[in-house]
Amino acid sequence: MRSHLLALSLVALAACTPTSEVARLQAVPPATTALAIYRPGAARPLPPSRPNAEMARDFIELGFAMESGRAIPAFSRFEGPVTIVTRGAVPATAIPDLDHLISRLRAEAGINVSRADEAAEGANLITVEFLPRRQMQAVVPAAACFVVPNVSTWQDFVANRRSAAIDWTRVVTRTRAAVFIPDDTTPQEIRDCLHEEIGQAFGPLNDLFRLSDSIFNDDNFQTTLTGFDMLLLRVWYAPELQPGMTRDQVSARLPTLFNRLNPAGRGSAGAIAGITPRAWQLAVEQALSSDGGLGQRRAGAERALEMARAQGWTDARYALSLMLNARLAPRTQGESALDSLLDAASIYRRSPGGEVHAAHIDMHLAVQALATGQTQLALDLTAQAMPLAERTENAAFLASLGFIRAEALAQAGRENEAERLRLDSMPAARYGFGSEDAARARMEEIARIGGAAQRLARL
Repeated sequence: MRSHLLALSLVALAACTPTSEVARLQAVPPATTALAIYRPGAARPLPPSRPNAEMARDFIELGFAMESGRAIPAFSRFEGPVTIVTRGAVPATAIPDLDHLISRLRAEAGINVSRADEAAEGANLITVEFLPRRQMQAVVPAAACFVVPNVSTWQDFVANRRSAAIDWTRVVTRTRAAVFIPDDTTPQEIRDCLHEEIGQAFGPLNDLFRLSDSIFNDDNFQTTLTGFDMLLLRVWYAPELQPGMTRDQVSARLPTLFNRLNPAGRGSAGAIAGITPRAWQLAVEQALSSDGGLGQRRAGAERALEMARAQGWTDARYALSLMLNARLAPRTQGESALDSLLDAASIYRRSPGGEVHAAHIDMHLAVQALATGQTQLALDLTAQAMPLAERTENAAFLASLGFIRAEALAQAGRENEAERLRLDSMPAARYGFGSEDAARARMEEIARIGGAAQRLARL
């Protein structure tokens, strides 16, 4: 592909592209019209595909540490049936998405969970409360959404936010948890929050950047619970494990559990990833942050890449470092940024779950192909990426690919097909970007890129 994309090195890889699908979508008021909106079909998550021994090590790292690095001394989970209730101004799309998630948790993870209109007395309870983003971030400024133990309402959380009562490291048997989600953001961000925060309410409390096949990863490529995540939760609720077990006690039981629940993963010991330095995580977080300016983000990406190379990594952590540097590279470094993107895509294609990340890189390259009039290349790249967007139920990603592909079809003189694809992509765009106006803004942004290429061709 490198030879076909050589001309793209002249295009700044951080310019004129759709909003990064790596970062959380910006808050956009949800759609209020009766226009058609995206609904996924039957779930088809990418299956777990790594050796069981490797996934067992991930289980321990996810289950016995917080994101901050604080150790969790004892295994914890709910015991018995769990009820989920909602509170606040519940968005129209939230209940269907929550019911879809609950069905998956029951079928794929074997968890006894149901939704009710109100909490039953004495039941194990997860409350999902919706409230304005401004109200949430006045108390927890950096959170898009989050989960807290031992409370059931926002008022409970605020009253106890400095109390040991909501310290996850002290929880052994889970009985209550509350998930807080903004009610004034896009349907997709609400859905993503439901998956990640309810997944954490039931299971692991850590995120690992090296897990390309998991939602428990702060790079935000995986937006719904994956096959690996569901296997992890199924193991989490296996009868062989009990609340209060130590790290060593859980570790001793995991080989048998994973082999029983995932026979396809027996055999190889898998890769040993090694410790991820906290300094690298902080550099990546700086590169991903929307709060810092471009200079700060670029500096974070450069530090992350230096550390990844010093560690000798060849896995998803190195790929992410390469990709962030490419996305944030100055215009004068277009060719080296292109090389970094292609190297990252190659690593991701070899990584379980990484095909999703590679598909995002394909979208980025398709934009550049569109901008330089390489119509067939844009069509090939979007055709390669769209099945992954559909399978992972990423509506914003799917709509962006549809709009890029429509502009490429228009460049090729296939205007009827292009217009039909634009219309077909609008339900996903409304869901992903939050409103009819936001969806049309994304479509028009991409149309301007295609139009610029046509104007250049006439010069």
